[in-house]
Amino acid sequence: MFTSQLALLQVFFLMVPEGVRPQPSPSPSGAVSTQSDLGPRTQGETLQSFSEVPGVSTVSPTVVTPSAPGNRTVDLFPVLPICVCDLTPGACDVNCCCDRDCYLLHPRTVFSFCLPGSVRSSSWVCVDNSLIFRSNSPFPSRVFMDSNGIKQFCVHVNSSKLTYFQKLQKVNATSFQALATEFGGESFTSTFQTQSPPPFYRAGDPILTYFPKWSVIGLLRQPAGVGAGGLCAESNPAGFLESKSTTCARFFKNLADSCTLDPTLNAASYHNFTVLKVPRGLSDLQNTKFQVPVTPVSQADSPLLAGNTCQNVVSQVIYEIETNGTFGIQKVSISFGQTNLTVEPGTSFQQHFIIHFRAFQQSTAASLTGFRSGNPGYIAEKPLLALTGDRRHLMTLLQSKGDGSCSIKRHEVQFGVNAISGCKLRLKRVDCSHLQQEIYQTLHGSPRPEHVAIFGNADPAQKGEWTRILSRNCSVSAIRCTSCCVIPVSLEIQILWAYVGLQSNPQAHVSGARFLYHCQPIRDSQQETEVPLTTVVTFVDITQKPEPPRGQPRMHWKLPFDFFFPFKMVFSRGVDSQKGSVSPILILCLLLLGVLNLETK
Repeated sequence: MFTSQLALLQVFFLMVPEGVRPQPSPSPSGAVSTQSDLGPRTQGETLQSFSEVPGVSTVSPTVVTPSAPGNRTVDLFPVLPICVCDLTPGACDVNCCCDRDCYLLHPRTVFSFCLPGSVRSSSWVCVDNSLIFRSNSPFPSRVFMDSNGIKQFCVHVNSSKLTYFQKLQKVNATSFQALATEFGGESFTSTFQTQSPPPFYRAGDPILTYFPKWSVIGLLRQPAGVGAGGLCAESNPAGFLESKSTTCARFFKNLADSCTLDPTLNAASYHNFTVLKVPRGLSDLQNTKFQVPVTPVSQADSPLLAGNTCQNVVSQVIYEIETNGTFGIQKVSISFGQTNLTVEPGTSFQQHFIIHFRAFQQSTAASLTGFRSGNPGYIAEKPLLALTGDRRHLMTLLQSKGDGSCSIKRHEVQFGVNAISGCKLRLKRVDCSHLQQEIYQTLHGSPRPEHVAIFGNADPAQKGEWTRILSRNCSVSAIRCTSCCVIPVSLEIQILWAYVGLQSNPQAHVSGARFLYHCQPIRDSQQETEVPLTTVVTFVDITQKPEPPRGQPRMHWKLPFDFFFPFKMVFSRGVDSQKGSVSPILILCLLLLGVLNLETK
């Protein structure tokens, strides 16, 4: 009897390899308890199952669970005094194992899992179930199935750290800052406020502005068109050292009200601020040495509603900004273009915004004449240079407004880029010669290009660096119509170019250019008409590549003079001798194949 009781109190382990230790773990929620752990147990109760293995008879691990006095089952996860997942009074919350409204004796048998906080936290010490021969531990134990399908024998730890209370921090006016610094992380404070501004502008950086009247920091804006209609987007910032030109459209439901109230139509709203020389001027906004005023080149009047016309509306804004390296912006000037608009429902017009940067104390004439599209050869997508008299300018194409009508603004012709553009021109009835002159000027732009630069760095003073543009106007005699006016409707600009110089560093140059006008007749009886106009530019590469030089070294492969001697000997013999020479030939072929394999490896 004593021997049997002693056997029940002992825990027998199989031989465990060195280094294997029981691993403590929290409640193995990811594990699946075996059938031996379902249902209440009484003290001393053992569940044993036997499995037969050839030559070995073993007893499976015994699962023992304690019970309270009086044979009452002790729940390993007793009811909690506070049920954090009981969110629906009078109803059962799914997977809330502590919800008394569920009236479940064993919630785990019904719910797929228990929500965090709905069961008492517990900790387990587990080892591989195959290492356990028999357990008679007085502590609660269970056999679980881990995620890999391996059974784990676990013993419940009743003094787990998970049952300890968190230390309560005392917070007062003295300790608040210390606790916030010790346990706090990143805040939502703006980086613009926490980081010091850079000492100077870099290329592409937004340009800072300051409104002294309201003490507000802003950015220099360059409105740009967005969407199919090209509506003005006011938030587009101007980039430092990035000379750009933008165009956008503005629409007004009631121009009579917007004429004097809309700041985008008033010239004063484009220079009622100062520009910060360098970003570090943010640290001392009261110091005017870091601020540059925006100076108007000429006086621009404010918008005025006179009858059915809104006068002095801003149609063009040009900023000239002079910079001096890391010393920042030194001077800012502004000029305007103004127009008058007729007050009518759905009025629209286009605004042009130009920002030009140049070095400090550099003359405007030098900056314009010094512009290059290559040095010397043209660079792809750079503007094509044209010359009229002694004035150098850019060759352009038609550009349309938002409603499709022809705009004063024109597209630049980019070297090597074929392009087509068009617009609609509304014509009022005048004599035929004036009508033709107006359309010709609309097609080729003003002034009319007479020469085109041969290279991208052509000097207007050197006439030899420019080639004359060939032109062919409309032929009136080709169209038989006595009561018609023959007008041009399209202009095709043909550019012939080629590479010259070394093949290692070729330079693109223009060989010739031609204007071809295509015409159509209109009736003299038409008082007013709308003519669609088109401009096309095509670049044709006429480069003739030179022939490769002669006398290049060539490779001559030579074999030993007696390389084919075995073959000659074999094939020179008669039929009888060939019958006995099969083996040497095969051996020779195998040797050749082996050599070829070595060469390819």
